[in-house]
Amino acid sequence: MTPEQMRDASLLELFSLEAEAQTQVLSAGLLALERNPAQADQLEACMRAAHSLKGAARIVGIDAGVSVAHVMEDCLVAAQEHRLLLRPEHIDALLQGTDLLMRIATPGDPQGEAGVAAFLAQMAALLDPASAIAQAPSASVATPPAQPLPSERPGEVEADAEPVSSARQARRGGEGGERVLRVTADRLNSLLDLSSKSLVETQRLKPYLATLQRLKRMHGQGMRALDGLRGQLEGSGQSAEVLEALAQTQRLLGETQQILQQQAADLDEFGWQATQRAQLLYDTALACRMRPFADVLTGQSRMVRDLGRSLGKQVQLQVEGEKTQVDRDVLERLDAPLTHLLRNAVDHGIESPERRVAAGKPIDGSLRLRAAHQAGLLVLELVDDGAGIDLERLRRSIVERALSPAETVAQMSEAELLSFLFLPGFSLREQVTEVSGRGVGLDAVQHMVRELRGSIELTQTPGQGCCFHIEVPLTLSVVRSLVVEVGAEAYAFPLAHIERTLDVPAQSIVQIEGRQHFWHEGQHIGLVAASQLLNRPAPQGEADSLRVVVIREGEQLYGVAVERLIGERVLVVMPLDPRLGKVQDISSGALLDDGSVVLIIDVEDLLRSVDKLLSTGRLERIERGTGKGRGVARKRVLVVDDSLTVRELQRKLLGTRGYEVAVAVDGMDGWNALRGEDFDLLITDIDMPRMDGIELVTLVRRDSRLQSLPVMVVSYKDREEDRRRGLDAGADYYLAKASFHDDALLEAVVELIGGAQG
Repeated sequence: MTPEQMRDASLLELFSLEAEAQTQVLSAGLLALERNPAQADQLEACMRAAHSLKGAARIVGIDAGVSVAHVMEDCLVAAQEHRLLLRPEHIDALLQGTDLLMRIATPGDPQGEAGVAAFLAQMAALLDPASAIAQAPSASVATPPAQPLPSERPGEVEADAEPVSSARQARRGGEGGERVLRVTADRLNSLLDLSSKSLVETQRLKPYLATLQRLKRMHGQGMRALDGLRGQLEGSGQSAEVLEALAQTQRLLGETQQILQQQAADLDEFGWQATQRAQLLYDTALACRMRPFADVLTGQSRMVRDLGRSLGKQVQLQVEGEKTQVDRDVLERLDAPLTHLLRNAVDHGIESPERRVAAGKPIDGSLRLRAAHQAGLLVLELVDDGAGIDLERLRRSIVERALSPAETVAQMSEAELLSFLFLPGFSLREQVTEVSGRGVGLDAVQHMVRELRGSIELTQTPGQGCCFHIEVPLTLSVVRSLVVEVGAEAYAFPLAHIERTLDVPAQSIVQIEGRQHFWHEGQHIGLVAASQLLNRPAPQGEADSLRVVVIREGEQLYGVAVERLIGERVLVVMPLDPRLGKVQDISSGALLDDGSVVLIIDVEDLLRSVDKLLSTGRLERIERGTGKGRGVARKRVLVVDDSLTVRELQRKLLGTRGYEVAVAVDGMDGWNALRGEDFDLLITDIDMPRMDGIELVTLVRRDSRLQSLPVMVVSYKDREEDRRRGLDAGADYYLAKASFHDDALLEAVVELIGGAQG
């Protein structure tokens, strides 16, 4: 390819990018003008978009694009100058021209220029109805392509990683916008994978630092023991040679102590900085994959408008939360279910204009689509102001299809009735049309949402409309999970499926019709053992209580008994090797901070396993505790923190491991507790009212009775200077609160004072 050909290819690609951006402006503006033809700002935006496309097409020598954009610009200028009032037929034609421009700009589209002549004739008739001859520039007339100005010649910048503003803007360096580069999705995925692995690798420094800290403490204990030995020997008449050898040993130990302290401090600082940078790298890589929710809406407003007109309805789509950031993979996979729901709402939900007027509603139907972040999820709500669901008709359809007996259907709640709409092949439309009635309905939408590890719920108000509530992860690359232990291995439950976690007393478990249940907040919850579901060894011995993860499927709650709750984690998803096929009850894998593998549970698959065990009568019984081991002395821990949530979290976390835990609301409260009771460990926050954690640790180290009490500082502050302040005050361990959800807190406690039983 010659340099001139390369330049032309680059220009065509830039024109395609500009057409993509400007046709979006045209589509949105024309839909707004259909509602209010006199909107000056929208007229100006559309006219400028058409003008820009005309100039860009002239630069790259696409004569058909020049002709189409030119006649569209003429129409919009006439509307601006009040020589023409835009009517629906004008909007129809301008939207057709918008589509035609996009086809012309798409490389390799065989139909790109096929409809140009007919479009120009149509526009000429609309602009001058009295004339039968099209006055607009003909597609056959060659317009000499203008050469690009030196300032407009394309550079090395291409656009793809960010929304395209315009090719010209890219060529000029942005005109105030950001400089963007083309990056393939595979490259972004690779970058995210590498950054996530680097983040995991930095966590592997923690055990080495903990070992150094332990060596430092052991070294200090050895030096104190030698000091005591030397004092005894000096008074016992030992020879000068022995005392000198002992003094030499102490000097060597002193030197090694300084080296050990310096190495521990260096490793601590390096580990902290490496973790911060790896986290920043991962966050940046993840942000590159995030896109505004508006990206999935391209063409949706137009589709709603065109479909409504084809059905004789006037429908407007209102969108809230267009800037909500979502992973590009999630956006791509949301396009099909959202399109189906919108078409369904226009066809099934919104009534005809006559029926709306008779019902006292505005003649224009309304669809409202809202997107927002909530607890690590993307929450979508699609609400229409249509007729809602005819529940009596739905009941009749369920009975006619022999899906349930009439007596049972009559007793069903509204939610139970609406769930039938998600069954394969179920439709309330009696006649098959191009839009509905083919049996490919909400079941397909539900399947696509569940493939995104999400959920969908339908509610309705008769005569007023329906609401679809959808929750999906913001990204498929990471998943917020609760990590548990089953059969001495780690598994993760996605938080989106978890209702709550509970400690269920063994005596509260009851047997009902061959199944174990427990009561919670007035309802009974079925209980199953995770060890049986995941084919892991059952725990040995009996316990006084069970750790239970409560998961929800629709209105049904299930309790899954696990051995231990490790804590909440944000996991980087690692797909399973496709050669393994579908692994039962498992969706993917991830790495924990120590580099060990955790399997992420496929909750829906797990629930199908529960149903299978129930239907075959093979669900095993979970043995209840007998109360053995009571009365054994337990080590006592005092937790001092002004946050109720943090206090309770630490109390429960340590309590499940057998420690006896007392709490204090601030440093003063904690100091009073320490002076009045005996504890094996103090865990304290730093920032607290009345007396902060640094003051509390300082008082503890000055008290002869408490100076040997192990002290751990747990704080939100994770800066090096904050860590140094805590350790210099006399703390034995400093832990950031971001880590205490997992084993880090428990491991630190065990390291400082050992297990729970004395």
